[in-house]
Amino acid sequence: MEFILEEGKHLHEECSTLILPALSIGNVGQLAIDLLVSSMGADRVGYLDDPFVLPCVGNDAYGSASRGDLALPLEAYDSPSNALSLIQQRSPLVKGKMVEFAKSLADFAISSRKNHVVVLSSLDAGRRKRIDMSSEMQIFYLSSTHKDGTDDHCEKMGWKRLQEYNPTERKWEFLNDLAEGKFIDEGNWPSEDELIDEDYYPSLPFAALFSCFKAKGLKVTCILCYCSEGDNVPDSFQLAEATCKLLGLSISNFHGKQGGGWLIPFSWTSLYGPPPDNSLF
Repeated sequence: MEFILEEGKHLHEECSTLILPALSIGNVGQLAIDLLVSSMGADRVGYLDDPFVLPCVGNDAYGSASRGDLALPLEAYDSPSNALSLIQQRSPLVKGKMVEFAKSLADFAISSRKNHVVVLSSLDAGRRKRIDMSSEMQIFYLSSTHKDGTDDHCEKMGWKRLQEYNPTERKWEFLNDLAEGKFIDEGNWPSEDELIDEDYYPSLPFAALFSCFKAKGLKVTCILCYCSEGDNVPDSFQLAEATCKLLGLSISNFHGKQGGGWLIPFSWTSLYGPPPDNSLF
């Protein structure tokens, strides 16, 4: 993985916390990053080039002015006023290369002197075994603070540790070994036909990122929510708000005028295509 700095830009040393998405159902993590970048007015400082990220290109996701800026597969943003760096990933990976990609991202975080990484991701609501009807939306987390994945700060906020995390189970152990470099061939992973229910969560991208950042000695917190495919904008707001709560950020200080400081990204105007033709009804 190579980091390319934009002309005239530089990395800000005060941005010691890194926020990034893990691709999953509904693209909620990516939507939350879009919302945070737009609302903070974060500045794109460069992009990352990785052979395992599929190429894509699009129009500027945040600005309405036609300046010729392009959105790239893996972009880096800084928000010095909030001491944050953000990475946006816009395309998936080559199949079977998630761990190698996660290791490269961990190396980038180390080289850019990050000390806390926050991973945003969604989980398939169809696999949720226990539903708490006491609240409409719930946040789950996974932290490297303690060996069992718990974190006192997250618990005080009322979040629940991902119950399916068990570092002694076979695939969590195998994932940890890969992250620490004890194994090289990812072909030793159980095949899709051999997967059992307990293997679902450690097979997701957030798990590889969590394991690889933790293996490098970085503090890492995964913020997770369950969702289904569809209009996932409300889920992205939930994840972005949880991120601000974790990091002690005040949404009222953001650059938006709607929803308490949120600034809706310009690209969301065509997020789900044009509205239906009313003449059809």
